[in-house]
Amino acid sequence: GDFAYLTDMKTVPDAEIDKLQNLEVLVVNALREKPHLSHFNLEEALSFIARVKPKRAYLTHISHHMGFHEEVQQKLPKNVFLAYDNLQITI
Repeated sequence: GDFAYLTDMKTVPDAEIDKLQNLEVLVVNALREKPHLSHFNLEEALSFIARVKPKRAYLTHISHHMGFHEEVQQKLPKNVFLAYDNLQITI
């Protein structure tokens, strides 16, 4: 539908990208700023978000290495948000 939840991942095959285009909400992992073997880092997550163009995106599976919530949030595009415990998303 209008929602996709992708976590614990590093790659998405090109054939699957079309299914994710123009979602209402995308939730995707962004472990930290440094590269990681099996998860998106912040740069990769933001690039992926720009590619699939959801109306809103939430970053999840965030480690303490990312930094303080308020500081990181200020660096993000206007449609990208850091997820947090007990977040409720309305679609």
